[in-house]
Amino acid sequence: MLTLVARHFANGEPIRLFMDADRIVRIEPAWPSGSVVDWPFVAPAFLDLQINGHGGVWFSDDALTADAVLATLAPHYRFGVTRLCPTLITNSFSGLAAGFAAIRQACEQSAWADRMVCGCHLEGPFISAEEGPRGAHPKEHVRGANWDEFQRLQEISGHRIRLVTMAPETDQAIPFIEKAVRSGVVIALGHTAASPAQIQAAVDAGARLSTHLGNGAHSMIHRHRNVIFEQLAEPRLAASLIVDGHHLPPNLVRIFFQVKKAQRTILTCDAAGWAGCPVGLYENKLGRSEMLSSGKLVVAGQQELLAGSAQQLDTCVANMMSFAGASLKEAVEMASQNPARLLGQEVVRLRRGSLADLVIFHVPDAGQKLEVEATIASGEVKFGAIVARSG
Repeated sequence: MLTLVARHFANGEPIRLFMDADRIVRIEPAWPSGSVVDWPFVAPAFLDLQINGHGGVWFSDDALTADAVLATLAPHYRFGVTRLCPTLITNSFSGLAAGFAAIRQACEQSAWADRMVCGCHLEGPFISAEEGPRGAHPKEHVRGANWDEFQRLQEISGHRIRLVTMAPETDQAIPFIEKAVRSGVVIALGHTAASPAQIQAAVDAGARLSTHLGNGAHSMIHRHRNVIFEQLAEPRLAASLIVDGHHLPPNLVRIFFQVKKAQRTILTCDAAGWAGCPVGLYENKLGRSEMLSSGKLVVAGQQELLAGSAQQLDTCVANMMSFAGASLKEAVEMASQNPARLLGQEVVRLRRGSLADLVIFHVPDAGQKLEVEATIASGEVKFGAIVARSG
């Protein structure tokens, strides 16, 4: 039996938590002999809907292997993440098929990877071909929604594709959304230049999420009728936000949070494959990128044009508190319970019988990422160590 002592993330109360196998079996008050100010918090571990890779490996790489998948998944325990969605962006059918096949192989050969991969995220190729909304997705592979193609990819993945980001204006989008929703796949709107009417049609068909709202859009939009406001005002859409300190300014994060509230906001880092790499220049089929000393990932030679995110959820959770005034409880739930609920995954709670997927961390000063002390996945310490404390 594994035991830890920490402060409850929701109220700061000192607790002693007992785990057996992969479950929480008991929680009781901890009666410290001294101050608990320096005790860490314990919370449900994080679930990220959108991870493109890590350490130079991209899930969209046509040459991806199962070993590379495992090497790319494992580092995320350091950030408090125990579940994530490997994300494959717009590519040829053969390129997407190779990526999903490698992920499936990795999950089938390693039980821990199968638990960590709670689903795959297909971001594209059914998106806008326009400059701006398309983002860094390769234009030559953008195409209309094709249900038969998706079904083949779903079969190759071992039915692991749980989330699809698409533009509602693309050809055959609405019939695709209706079929996907009936099959249990979550549809998100993103990389789109859709009209308000097209967005409403997609939501009526079953779309439930806005992917990285505020990004993947034209830099100049109509002041009233635009793709951001329409999604922001739609109560049936939750919104995922990249709160890495670069993709959205703090004032916009505050606005999104005030409208969507904690219950309809999901944090994602949307980390690029260059996340975890040192400062320097990098190149792949998407072009040349530069990792700056600030942790900002930009198009090489530019200082403002982003080439993806290089941060993780430990940063996004901390930023959500400092940017938007969210409480620790709200920020944690936006990175754990909300995405789990969206995907129909088990929602981890600090109570008896829940899955023992936990993160133990200290909250630093504003502007700094969480200090993760340990990450527990299915009752097993996967990063750090459980520190003994008197209580």
